[in-house]
Amino acid sequence: MKRRVVVTGLGAVTPIGNNVPDMWNSVLQSKNGIGDITLYDVSQLKVKIAAEVKNLNTEGYIDPREVKRMDRVMVLAMMAAIEAYEDSGLDAERINLNRFGTFIGTGIGGLDTINQEARKAFEKSPDRMSPFFIPNSIVNLVGGNVAIRFQAKGPCLPIVTACSSATNSIGEAFRYIRDGYCEIAFAGGSEAPINELGVSGFTVMRALNMTNDKDNASIPFDKRRSGFVIGEGAGLMILEEYEHARARNAKIYAEMIGYGTTCDAFHITAPDETASGISRCIELALEDANVKPEWIDYINPHGTSTPLNDKFETLGIKNVFKEHAYKLNIGATKSMHGHSLGAVGGIEAVITIKAIGEDIVPPTINLKEPDPDCDLNYTPNFPVKRKVDYAISNSVGFGGQNATIVFKKYTG
Repeated sequence: MKRRVVVTGLGAVTPIGNNVPDMWNSVLQSKNGIGDITLYDVSQLKVKIAAEVKNLNTEGYIDPREVKRMDRVMVLAMMAAIEAYEDSGLDAERINLNRFGTFIGTGIGGLDTINQEARKAFEKSPDRMSPFFIPNSIVNLVGGNVAIRFQAKGPCLPIVTACSSATNSIGEAFRYIRDGYCEIAFAGGSEAPINELGVSGFTVMRALNMTNDKDNASIPFDKRRSGFVIGEGAGLMILEEYEHARARNAKIYAEMIGYGTTCDAFHITAPDETASGISRCIELALEDANVKPEWIDYINPHGTSTPLNDKFETLGIKNVFKEHAYKLNIGATKSMHGHSLGAVGGIEAVITIKAIGEDIVPPTINLKEPDPDCDLNYTPNFPVKRKVDYAISNSVGFGGQNATIVFKKYTG
């Protein structure tokens, strides 16, 4: 008998808000979190805009000495984890820490540290590198630091599937709880790629928008789209076995009911032109959830604002939902918070859960010129009131990674 899994805590640090209430208020206001890069000098570089986290205050949450020793990706994850944990009302004295898991994905890991320490090694001496270089670079310590902080002694698994990392992490945590291996888990992702290596790496492969026009750069499904806007942040949730949550009278945001994941096995960066991989991924998630396609009210798509992704994700949605594809709402929130790679699925999952709870569909802002290849209802520019009983969140990553998660309104 598979167990029920519910969401009992939410945490987020994003370019449109450094906690969940602020982020959600920004979504309701159609706020654009994209702006000039301030984290390093871009005066001589092609790409000058990104979606940065702004005015992050760690005081009172993380020891200042720890902040100095941790890569930015770990600080963002920790702040989101603290919010999610406190929001959940968990008490370490009353839970089995051996059955508390940590599933925090990231696409790259400590890229700030790699960027800084590599420069130090080449400009000064390898012997001048920080002793924290390796601990701050490796992917598993993004979640590992969170596990240490909260003494979560269950599985600590860093899922790395490029831009699907956080969504896969949530899906794997869901399975671990549903199948009886954990009662509680942190699930989501974190990323901090806004530095010379990260931004320039995506620039030279022509993945980024290069207009440097913040209001017309991240424009998913718009005919003018030409690349994504890189972002940073963290989005985490507490997933919990239903009876465990009920026993402690926990607040329940939503129920997670399905997960699907596939690989296009097609190309290292480009999506499959038949959209068969993403279509099958969505189908698997719906089958896992025992949900009919016509029950879905809202989709938070991958929606990167790249010419190929948006076209073929639209095709994938139409392949699965048929005529219902034109009746559901799609809201591409990367138009507001940018594309934070391995973290973005976590941020979008938190937004999807808020959409269910509030019965409000987030918008795709700055959508001005419809694309004939993208002819669905993308909820342009402003949020829409609509009953949202069932919703899905899609993620797609380099290498053909696809992940879809399904949530429903909690009704007891």
